[in-house]
Amino acid sequence: MFKDDLQLDVADELFWDPKIDSAAIAAAADDDGRVTLRGTVGSFREKREAGKAAQRVFGVTGIDNQLQVRILDEDRRDDADIRGAVLQAMTLDSLVPVTIDATVTDGIVTLTGTAAWQFERDEADFVAANIAGVYDVEDEIELTTSPAAGDVRESIKSAFKRNARLDADDITVESYNGTVELTGAVSSWSEHDAAVDAAWAAPGVSSVKDRLLVEY
Repeated sequence: MFKDDLQLDVADELFWDPKIDSAAIAAAADDDGRVTLRGTVGSFREKREAGKAAQRVFGVTGIDNQLQVRILDEDRRDDADIRGAVLQAMTLDSLVPVTIDATVTDGIVTLTGTAAWQFERDEADFVAANIAGVYDVEDEIELTTSPAAGDVRESIKSAFKRNARLDADDITVESYNGTVELTGAVSSWSEHDAAVDAAWAAPGVSSVKDRLLVEY
């Protein structure tokens, strides 16, 4: 696929997504299928949605999301107000453990504390990113999971086989002391995300090294 065609497809996808105001977003693609997003959006959530939309386009091998969050004056909030909203939202979400805390500096939320599972970290990050007035989210949550006694590698490969979205023939899984390393190639970002999610879901996994390539 020529890069000009890829740029047009990404622009069309951004325009098509009702969660994104694409008027101030520019997409550029290189010969390897890597797409760079530049411009401005009105919220951090919108920045993330733009990145996800670009990933959905066939031919995209990587995203460099350089979008800037610019919040209108009437929508700006004090750091203390943002922190209160983040903490309240996390309290109301049963997937976020009470061991996670948040601080806010200049609209940037920093999540700290501990969690037993990666999905709990992801949920806290998701909740914080959705709060109005947030410019960015930094995840410093530590996982307290201990390495599992069983064969993590085989349990992950079994999870791959059960997943209808994933063709794992070209994926190699290595595991050591709670760290999982994924290498090889997948044919879409959907497969990539499914493989990484499956690795994180294995008991005892505290770190996932994502070396997967998206190849069309």
